[in-house]
This record gives sequence, C-alpha cells and structure tokens, in this order.
Amino acid sequence: MAADRIPAEQAESARNEAERFRQLAEEAREIRDQHREALESVRQEQERLRQTGEAARSASEDARHAADAARQAAVEAVHATAETLKVTLESMKSVEEMRRDLRDMRDASKINSN
Repeated sequence: MAADRIPAEQAESARNEAERFRQLAEEAREIRDQHREALESVRQEQERLRQTGEAARSASEDARHAADAARQAAVEAVHATAETLKVTLESMKSVEEMRRDLRDMRDASKINSN
C-alpha cells in the first residue's frame, strides 16, 4: 500500500504543480493584457498630443498670416494717409498762392487808384 501511495502522492503533487503553473500562466496573461492596455493608452495619448500639436501649428500659421495681413493693411493705411496729406499740402499751397495773387492784385489796384 505504501507503494500505491507514492504514485498517488506524486500524481497529487503533479496536479498541484500543474495548477500552480496554470495560475502563473493566467497571471502572466493578465499582466501582459494590462501592459497591452497601458501601451494602447500611451499610443492614444501620443496621437492626441500629435493632433494637438498639429492644431497649434495650424493656429500659429493662421495667426502669422493674419499678422502679415494686418501689417500690410497698416502699411497701406500709412501710404494712404501720406498721399492724403500730400494732396492737402498741395491744396494749401494753391490756396496760399491764390491769396498772395489776390493781395498783389489788391495792392496794385490801390496804387492805381491813388
């Protein structure tokens, strides 16, 4: 009977060891799945950051274009103001010249009437 017990004990020991290996394999699969999920989360976060970076780059480029357009509009406004002032100055010179001519004519008519 003792001889029969040894194989039964060995069989029980083998079953226990097999169960322990099965549990270890299951735990390893769970850890692998957790790592896979963590890696997928990291990948998704990287993609989100890439998209955010692309959106920021696009917004920066749009802002640069808007700044260029505003700068060009300011330059055009300065040129228009300068042109307006030039025309106003020319008009003022013409008015001053006409006043001078009228004074000269008035002075000449005073001299002729005396």
